[in-house]
Amino acid sequence: MSAVAAQHSCPTGPTFLLVHGAWHGAWCWEKLEVELAARGWASRTVDLPSASRTDRPADPLPGVLDDADVIRQAIKAIDGPVTIVAHSYGGIPATQAAAGSAHVTHLVYLAAYQLDAGENMFSFRGDAEPELVVVEGLVHPDAHSIANLYADVPEDETTRAAARLVPHSARCATDRVSEAGWHGIPSSYIVCDQDRALPPAHQEKMAARANTTYHLPSGHSPFLSIPAELATLLGACL
Repeated sequence: MSAVAAQHSCPTGPTFLLVHGAWHGAWCWEKLEVELAARGWASRTVDLPSASRTDRPADPLPGVLDDADVIRQAIKAIDGPVTIVAHSYGGIPATQAAAGSAHVTHLVYLAAYQLDAGENMFSFRGDAEPELVVVEGLVHPDAHSIANLYADVPEDETTRAAARLVPHSARCATDRVSEAGWHGIPSSYIVCDQDRALPPAHQEKMAARANTTYHLPSGHSPFLSIPAELATLLGACL
């Protein structure tokens, strides 16, 4: 599968570049893309290399900088202004990739890690880095993680989504951001108030770095649970 998925084209306005989180892929945005198109917005997606989709992953495993490179390629492939919407882990490489870009006009962090230079996934809150369940350098989603990811998603939708999850490179938890694009690019943060995967209190702490904060009455994956409401809110972020 190509790292950059097909574009859903609309006539005017910026293009939303949708960046998924750990274990996921471009597929997770399908319902949201339909809703964005119905409102006249173009969108593109990426498949981050840190989400392992092969029985023989690269050696060394991809990390944040590899994901950022794929996002930069997607930005360059878009004709016109780009609004990046990054979910969860995806906020880290999106932050890195957007730095210095003349084409990215807005960054939207959707229950995402809005980190500063020198930080990684855990250090922003001053905690020791937790131990990860790692198999050959890959973090595998377990039942507890899946339950937290999709707490407010219908059961049948959860089953379909969980079947598409893939292992994620453990490097991404410890790789540090070297450049933070949100210092020079306007940003919005969407706090998911019922999130069980990334606690809202942690989201609020990172949202203080954004220019504007919004709230959704959802769990961690509103692109599956309430895609119409999310699409409407993304339009308001512009």
